[in-house]
Amino acid sequence: MSELERLRTRIASRMGSAIEQFSLIDDGDHIMVCLSGGKDSYTLLDMLLRARRRAPVDFDLTAFHLDQKQPGYPEGILRDYLEEVGIPFEICEQDTYSVVREKLPDDATPCSLCSRLRRGIIYSRAAELGCNKIALGHHRDDSVETLLLNLFHSGQLQAMPARYTTNDGRFVVIRPLIFVDEDTIQSYAAEREFPIIPCNLCGSIQGRRKFIRGLLDELEETIPDVRNSVLAAMKNVRRSHLLDEALWDSVRDVAVDDRSNRCAPEKTAENAPLF
Repeated sequence: MSELERLRTRIASRMGSAIEQFSLIDDGDHIMVCLSGGKDSYTLLDMLLRARRRAPVDFDLTAFHLDQKQPGYPEGILRDYLEEVGIPFEICEQDTYSVVREKLPDDATPCSLCSRLRRGIIYSRAAELGCNKIALGHHRDDSVETLLLNLFHSGQLQAMPARYTTNDGRFVVIRPLIFVDEDTIQSYAAEREFPIIPCNLCGSIQGRRKFIRGLLDELEETIPDVRNSVLAAMKNVRRSHLLDEALWDSVRDVAVDDRSNRCAPEKTAENAPLF
């Protein structure tokens, strides 16, 4: 098996697990695949196209790219790629770059404002294109980093879900690559030689996410599988051992069973684990 096939098989297996566990794709779906021009979204589109050929259900894909008018944006590269792939697509031109630069100081991390602007445009275009689902290229490492960012800076246990419904109820947002590690995606994108479009908006700004990524890299020197351990923890929540008052009524007399997350009799304090 070639290196490309090995990587493709690994991604397909983990993506398939996410799709099955969280019912990400249903018969008749029209999915907008958000294509930034980075390795993650290229990989997502490529794998969804392959999955569609073998899937037991029928679904449509439309690629969507937002040209944010960043300096040095390589005109035509993405259009040429999508035309070669032969998938329906739309490239929308909106100068969000100038808006972000105008609203934020030079040393601020622009990702939050940039993502809000993009989200509004994406939702609007998804409705006009008749899409009911929106696929994003976030992967395991994105979700793990988000969990730690919220834990350290916001005091919340919150990461990136595999799927969620938008506040207005119009769309289901899905993340099929949520179980796939970034290194595998990086290697796959290099093997496939995707025409990567760099994000010049962020530049070399040292944001909190970059710090968290470095922290995880340091931890992996002594805990080699730490990112997968954090991912496993997000899939193995013990409600009765957290301190959220809103959960208390539901766990006052029951605990989460260790094997199946079903309700079981409350363990006594003497028998409860210390850590």
